[in-house]
Amino acid sequence: MKLAQIFKDFEEKLIVQGEEAESLSFVYRSLKNLSFTDFIFTLQQEVTDEDYKFVENIFIKLASHIPAQYIIGHAEFFGMELKVDERVLVPRPETEELVELILAENPKKNLKVLDIGTGSGAIALALAKSRPDWTITAADISQDALDIAEENAKENSGDLIFIKSDCFSEISSKYDIIVSNPPYISRRDESEVGLNVLHSEPHLALFADEDGLAIYRKIAEGAKDYLTDGGKIYLEIGYKQGQSVPALFKENLPEKRVRTLKDQFGQDRMVVIDDR
Repeated sequence: MKLAQIFKDFEEKLIVQGEEAESLSFVYRSLKNLSFTDFIFTLQQEVTDEDYKFVENIFIKLASHIPAQYIIGHAEFFGMELKVDERVLVPRPETEELVELILAENPKKNLKVLDIGTGSGAIALALAKSRPDWTITAADISQDALDIAEENAKENSGDLIFIKSDCFSEISSKYDIIVSNPPYISRRDESEVGLNVLHSEPHLALFADEDGLAIYRKIAEGAKDYLTDGGKIYLEIGYKQGQSVPALFKENLPEKRVRTLKDQFGQDRMVVIDDR
């Protein structure tokens, strides 16, 4: 039997399990370090027992709702390869749009930035990569997440300051930019979350109280004490929060302008708080 048939059989089973069929070939190519062209040629080869067990093992993990990026041990983000495992969320493409927005709107040098809920360090490292003159602090309530972020900083030559902090609890400086992609999913929306996310990714980084607004409220209520004059806040939000999150910041920072921006799919995805 050729490898192509094995893939077809396992991919059909993955779909039944509620997972994406393409994940199987993605993981296989990554672990085997194959280009897409080489993979196509490989599909026409006869399957050995070793080949079958290798593919079957990948299938078992994917069918158990382990994210593909956890299996291969890393995720691509903003041209970087970041280590990820069950201690942190897998960074999403939508978050790259938030990074691009920050860079586009802030060409100045020597800015101070605070990334709240840094997780794998994705946002902080992407900003550091493009603005090496910025001073960037990466904060998270989870020491496990900070450990991963520090590893990623070493691997990607990112010069960051790391602080274990629940929002502003251990923060003492003022910043030109505060950015956060906090946990924002309401428990009521748990059914909308993919099985591989729900079963494997850390719930501390996914779900928040107050219908997903709890961390935004902490940031909104405390930010004034940690922003420089003219300081800005950039947030990633859930697609249902295009009105509720801005309302929190209009209430707590009435002197500021609050904007809601859409992602590439037309969904409310970013909120920016800056001067009028």
